[in-house]
Amino acid sequence: MWTSFLIAVVVLLALALVFGGLLGFASERFKVEGNPLVEQIDALLPQTQCGQCGFPGCRPYAEAIANGDAINKCPPGGETTIKALADLLDVEPQPLDAEHGVAQAKRVAVIREDECIGCTKCIQACPVDAILGSAKHMHTVIESECTGCDLCVEPCPVDCIDMVTIEPDIRSWTWSPPEPTLIATDRQGALA
Repeated sequence: MWTSFLIAVVVLLALALVFGGLLGFASERFKVEGNPLVEQIDALLPQTQCGQCGFPGCRPYAEAIANGDAINKCPPGGETTIKALADLLDVEPQPLDAEHGVAQAKRVAVIREDECIGCTKCIQACPVDAILGSAKHMHTVIESECTGCDLCVEPCPVDCIDMVTIEPDIRSWTWSPPEPTLIATDRQGALA
C-alpha cells in the first residue's frame, strides 16, 4: 500500500518538475519585449489617467507618442511635460493643443460630504480609485491619491464635488532653477 502511494507521489513530483521546467523555458523563450521608449515617455506623463488627450490613459498616449503622435495633448502635464517630451524625442516643443484643454495648477476633488447622497457615480468615474464610500452613504476623496482629472465632477447628480487648487506647501514645493543668462564679454574675453 505504501509503495503504490510513494510511486504516485514520485510520479506527480516528476511531472510537476517537467511541466514547471517547460513553463519556465517558454516564459523566457517567448517573452514579449516592451518598447523602452514607451516606458520613458510614460514615466514623463503625469499619470492622471484623465483621458483629456483622447486616449483612455497615460500608457496608451505614451504608445501613440512613440508611434509619432503629437506631444502636446496633455493638459495636466502642461508646458513642463511638453518640454520634457520634446527633449526626450529630440523634437521642437509645441504649445499645448487647446482642443484637449488648458494647463491648470494641480487640483484635487473635494466632496461636500453633507450634500453627498451616496449614489456611487463618482466612484465609478474615478480612474485611480481615490474616492471612498458605499451606496447611500457619504463619500470622501483620498487627497494624496487624487490626480485632479476632473472625471468625477460631471456624473455627480447633486453637484457636490469641487475641484480645489492645491497651494504649494513644504511637501509639494519644488525649486525651479533660474533661466540661464548670457554674460557679456569684451573683445579680449574679459567680463564686461
